[in-house]
Order: sequence, then C-alpha cells, then structure tokens
Amino acid sequence: MSAVSRGVPAAVQRGGRVLLWGLAAGLPLLFLGVFFAWPVVTLVARGFVTQDATGASVDLSGFAEVFSEPRTWRIIGLTLWQGVLGTVVSVLLGVPGAYVLYRCRFRGRTFLRAFVTVPFVLPTVVVGVAFRSLLVEGGLLGFLRLDGTFGAIVLALVFFNYSVVVRTVGGLWEHLDPRAEEAARALGASPWRAFRSVTLPSLAPAIASAASIVFLFCATAFGVVLVLGGIQYGTIETEIWIQTTQFLDLRTAAVLSVVQLVVVVVALIVANRTRSRRERALNLSAATSAARPLRLRADAVPLAVTAVVVLGLIALPLVNLLVRSFRTPAGWSLANYANLGTTGGRNALTVTVWEATANSLRAAAVATLLAVVIGGLVALVVSRRPRSRTGRRAIGALDSVFMLPLGVSAVTVGFGFLITLDRPLGLDVDLRTSGLLVPIAQAVVAIPLVVRTVLPVLRAIDPRLREAAATLGASPARVFAAVDGPIAARSLGLAIGFAFAVSLGEFGATSFLARPDTATLPVVIFRLIGRPGAENYGMALAASVVLAVLTATVMMVAERLRGDRSAGEF
Repeated sequence: MSAVSRGVPAAVQRGGRVLLWGLAAGLPLLFLGVFFAWPVVTLVARGFVTQDATGASVDLSGFAEVFSEPRTWRIIGLTLWQGVLGTVVSVLLGVPGAYVLYRCRFRGRTFLRAFVTVPFVLPTVVVGVAFRSLLVEGGLLGFLRLDGTFGAIVLALVFFNYSVVVRTVGGLWEHLDPRAEEAARALGASPWRAFRSVTLPSLAPAIASAASIVFLFCATAFGVVLVLGGIQYGTIETEIWIQTTQFLDLRTAAVLSVVQLVVVVVALIVANRTRSRRERALNLSAATSAARPLRLRADAVPLAVTAVVVLGLIALPLVNLLVRSFRTPAGWSLANYANLGTTGGRNALTVTVWEATANSLRAAAVATLLAVVIGGLVALVVSRRPRSRTGRRAIGALDSVFMLPLGVSAVTVGFGFLITLDRPLGLDVDLRTSGLLVPIAQAVVAIPLVVRTVLPVLRAIDPRLREAAATLGASPARVFAAVDGPIAARSLGLAIGFAFAVSLGEFGATSFLARPDTATLPVVIFRLIGRPGAENYGMALAASVVLAVLTATVMMVAERLRGDRSAGEF
C-alpha cells in the first residue's frame, strides 16, 4: 500500500525525505566545519593578516618570502620525492602480495591478511622507534648504516602502505574472471605475457587507486619522518610543526599549509577518478571469489617476493622491537616493563605509561563513537546515485571534502584548535581545557577511514531494493532499517577497528592538545625518546610494544568480526 493511499500526501512524503537527508548531510558538515575547516582556515588566515595602527590587513608577501628561501624548495622536493619513491616501491611489492593473499588459497591466508594490515594502523611513533632500534648502531641491521637516512624513511613508509596496495588491488583481483587469462595461455602466451597483456590492464584501476592513496599518505607522513629523519630530511608537515612550535612563525606555517593543501587536493582528485574506475571494474567482475589453490612452482616468484616482504620488512622490525624491549644495560630482564609504572629517569614524564595507556583507551573510545556516527552518515549520503549530473557532482564534492583530513597536517588542526576553541560559536565554555578536545581531533582523522570502509558496501546495494521498499510505502527511515542498515552492518566491525586503532595511535594533533596530566601513549613514547638515559629509551621500547599489541589486537578482532570480506578500500 502506497503512502498516498494511506492518507499521507506525496508532498509531505517528499518534504520528510528532504528533511532527513538534509540532516544526514548537515550534521557531518557542521562537525567538519567547526572542528576542521574553522581551525585550519583560522590558523592559515592568521599567517596572512597583519595588524597595524590602521587595523587589520591581508598581507600575501609571505608567499614571496617563503618561496625565496632555498630551504623551502628543498623541503617541497623531499616531500614529493618521498611520496613518489614510497608509492613506487609500495606498488612494486604490493602487487605480488595481492596475488598471493587474494588470488591464491592456502592455510593461514586469513591470518596473513590481518597481519599485513597491522602496520597500516600502527602509531607512527611506534614504527619510528621500531625501525630506529633495528637500524641504529648496535642494532640487528646497524651494519647497513641506514639510521638517520632517507632510505630508512622510505622503508618505513613502505612498511605502512604495503597493505593499502595489497587490499585495494587484491579486492579486485580476487573476483577477476580468470577465463581471459586462461584463453591467452591456451593461445601460447607465456605466463608473464598473459599477465602483462590481459590481467594487468584489468587491474589498472585498482593499482592507480592504491597508488594515489599511498602517495597521499607518504607525502603527509609526520611521526615517521620526525623520529627517523629529524630536521635533515624534513617534509612540509614536519616543517609546519617546527615553524609553529619552535619559532611561532605562523606566516611560514600558513604558506606551507597552503602548499600541502594543493598537493592533497590534486592527490584526492586523482584518487576519486581512479576510485570510480575501480568500482566500475568491481561491478564487472565475478560476484564470487575466483581464488585457486596456491601452486608452489608456478607461483614461486610472487610467493618469494611476498615472503621477503612479510618476514623482512613487516615482521623483522616488530620482532626486533619486542626483543630489544627486554634488553637493559644490566642484561636481559623485565625491568623496562616494570619501569612503565614509574615516571621514568629524572622524572621524564608527569604520568606513568599505564596512566597514559588508560588515557589513550578512553580518548580512542569516544573518538571511535564520533567517527562511526559521523562517518556512517557521510557514507550513507555519498552512496546515493542521483540521476542528475548536478546531483552526482554534489555527491562527489561531498566525498572529497570529507577526505581532506587525511592529507591536511594534523599539526595544523591541533594548533588551530588552540586558537579557535576558547569560546566556540560564542558559547561560554573553553574547549581547550576540556577532555573532549583530544577525542574530537582524533575523530576528525578517523572519519575518512570509516567512510572508505563503509562506502563500498553501501554502493554495492542494488538500488532496486530501495525503490521496491519505497513503492510498498516504506518511509526513508524504514528503507534504511530494512535495506541499508543490515548490509552496512557487515562492514561495521572493520570500521570500528580502524577508527579505534587510528585514534589510539594519533600523534600529530594530540601532541598539541594533550595536557601533561592527560598525555596519551604516543605522546609519552615521543617524550621518552627525547630524554637522555638508557632507562628512558628502554621504557620507550616497552611502551611501543604495549601500543603495538593494543592496535594489533584491535585489528585482529575487527577482521574476525568483519562480515563482508569485500568491504572497504584498505
């Protein structure tokens, strides 16, 4: 029975639908506007506004001054070169991994998929400490003399982004119809030629999509560069942090923020175009998995490459971190872990590591709730497929807007909070002293990952299901409860896992916002690294192990709760 026949005018029905969708889009936009756009724009604007006797005026001379410095061009060049090199290596190593983990079936495949995902959500500070302990003089690979080099940074970036390529390319490859490649082999093509002429063009949308996202992550890396490269190999993001925290030079920070925003926008445009091509390719692929049993002889090359990466690049730094955490000047013991209940040598900390862990867990729980609610609403709105070109462009623009926090400096967001949220919107409350500020900043960072996890599942829903429900008289809320909600719930476990793990390890914005008595675990680890003494360094290693175990456990549980194995882009 239709809504009209039941006495509800069509105009009222349309008005209710418009109101609901307006709220679904308006609430996330309000959240992003207040807690992302406003702080970022305010901070950037302060760098270009000068005060004199006649009042405030806009001064753009900072662009000429900053760009006239050779240091600026060196930093921009290093940022772009770091992004390009990290992307190329990640793709070259990730494509064989996608084949082994998604195209082939073997015992333990699910565990390996989850294991290679762990680095993506590990805190940047933990990764920096892990690689530093491996490459430092006296470390297991100290003879390579990579400590403090550009090569160490690139290796750490590949460690982070390998799983992005594996999951993005593997998600398409797993469902790719194998008959075209089999036909080429039957006509006499070698395995390499069949792959190059048939399979690779089919995978191109997924490879391009993964490469654009990896470049974005590599070009905006912060914690890894700060720990492994320092000032010598600074990027745009670390330079923003230096200019803001050490020199209070908001003009230079504002110019660099604009430069970074341009790089991010270009990367997002490319990512959106390649993502749409990947989704069309997924729609044309087989509905069921086309994976086949692993063949040791035929698959020897991709299997060997994947084994080297998993064991040498991913497992080795983590295992070395664990082993080194038991090493003390007096020998092997649990002393570093026992010291986690103290404030370190010479009272390096104001809270113990266990107190910081509790702070991190509380903040991450609140941030996850915010990120899942806001990100879920964004995914729901962006998943619509309007018939008009204007509507499709509006949906695409909204999607891009909510991806901006992935690339805009977390340092800019954090410092922007401090200068804007003393009396937000005229309210008589100083959010800078509120315990909610850290979770809100972490939620801003986590929302894009929630969107990218839930959105592909919602877009895979056949629109005829919604149309049939609406025709039978279901309201928009009833359509969501009956159609969208149950299907979206399949990806909810993974979305919660990503949001919680990323919030747990967020460092850039939190380093500005966390008060000494409410410091989070990543902030405490970074402080321990910067304090002299073997005791503090040992505590940093042990605390890094604790944080790594927490994030790895969260992702393992999320993978087990994951209902839709094709959910998400990461």
